[in-house]
This record gives sequence, C-alpha cells and structure tokens, in this order.
Amino acid sequence: MRAAHSALLPVGATELVSAAAVAEGLDRMAAEIQGVINDQECVLLGVLSGGLFTLVRLADRLQGNYRIDYCHASRYGDQHHGAGFHLQRKPALALHGLTVIVVDDIYDRGITMAGVCDYCQHQGAAQVLSAALVVKNTPAHLQGTPPDFSTGLTVPDVFVFGCGMDLDGRWRHLPAIYRLHEN
Repeated sequence: MRAAHSALLPVGATELVSAAAVAEGLDRMAAEIQGVINDQECVLLGVLSGGLFTLVRLADRLQGNYRIDYCHASRYGDQHHGAGFHLQRKPALALHGLTVIVVDDIYDRGITMAGVCDYCQHQGAAQVLSAALVVKNTPAHLQGTPPDFSTGLTVPDVFVFGCGMDLDGRWRHLPAIYRLHEN
C-alpha cells in the first residue's frame, strides 16, 4: 500500500497539478510519440536527473522497438534558480542516423532542452524531437522553441517540485506537482 505523501510534504507546499492530471497528460503525450516510434528508428533520451520520472512513465506507455538512453545535463544544480547549461554525462548510444526524442521533466526557459538537442544534432541524429512533462508559463519560454511533445500541463513561473523535479535534492518521486511558498 502506498503511503500518503501529503502528510510528509514540506511545510508550505501546495499541490499545483494532481497525480491524476499528470497521468492523463502522460497518456496524451505517449499517444503522440507512438506514431514516431512506429515509423522511425528511435531512441528516447532522458535528461537526468529530473527527466528520469518522465522517461520511465512515458516508456511504460509506449510499445514497439525503440531504445532508451540518458544524458545528465543541469542548469539548476543545488539552486532554486537556473544558471548556465552543463552536459555532465553524454549518451552512451551512437546517435548518428537515429530519431532522438529528448525527454525532460520541465521546460521553462529552454536552455537545457536546447543544449541537449544541439548536442544530438552535432552527433548526427537524423531528427531531434523534444518532450517535456510540464511547461512553465514564463515570458522567456515564449522566446525559445517549445517542446515538440508535451502533456499539456503548465505551471506558473514559480519553483516547483515532484514528478522528477526536486526541492533540495528531495521529492522527485512525488506523483503530483507542488510549489513551495517561500518567504
């Protein structure tokens, strides 16, 4: 039996997106991605650490013959505000000639997604597509290239956690998305 997460949450945490809404969004995104997997030689490339949640839950909804790999890219580190892009671990697979679907937890300013997509292009991927669990509603995200696939879930321009996104290295495992009201 699952433990109740709400009793264990940090003080001041408020649910923004329910676990049911996250699951429905993942179902929608998987339905869109399935067509690409059916037609092309694909690899789902998770962006760790946050994208692991989305990668696993998305892969569980997909069928067919595709590969899974990961890279480790970061913009936040241990901070609540993003900094520059850093690719800490490159994918193990040779990406040349493959359709790569970069999978991440959140798209806010597009810096991480753009950095990983650019890397894949430089490695000779036939096509690079992107997928994000949630899109942060910020003026800056409107300037970048939005994900090719999304769940349709948006959050305000606040620090969020759960569903792969962390708060001080914790809470990634939560099935819903929360915000913390900071003083």
